[in-house]
Amino acid sequence: MNGAPQGHRADGKAIVLYDGDCPLCQRSIWLLQKLDWRKCFAYQNCRDSAPLPACDEPLLPDKLLEQMHVVTPNRRWVLSGYRAIRWIAWRLPLTSPLAPLLYIPGMLWLGQRAYLWLARKRFQLIPCPANGVCQRPSLPRPDRK
Repeated sequence: MNGAPQGHRADGKAIVLYDGDCPLCQRSIWLLQKLDWRKCFAYQNCRDSAPLPACDEPLLPDKLLEQMHVVTPNRRWVLSGYRAIRWIAWRLPLTSPLAPLLYIPGMLWLGQRAYLWLARKRFQLIPCPANGVCQRPSLPRPDRK
């Protein structure tokens, strides 16, 4: 088991781990949250200081920045990249009718390669503001009187 505490804030939900400093990833998660009507997923920026969820498979920080990962609700499996997209597609009302198409022979090979290409090029496709180094926008601070 990963060294994270047993009582994670998303007990009973799958956890989507993503690069919160990536504009493309942020937009993808925003869309995923809009499609997640049943609130099946919790979302965690893998760059945050919050502990990663405990699970049977190790969560490697370098790998988390390369691909989106999903930790299943039972915390036994971690899916990444195209496999994570297929798993998510079954659980969203709008995408579940299309999910079987993601299993057409050859789609795993093609989908994973396309996913990895997009993941490697993500900072070029939607550039970061400061020399390729993404920064989180600062939240406005309330006025103190």
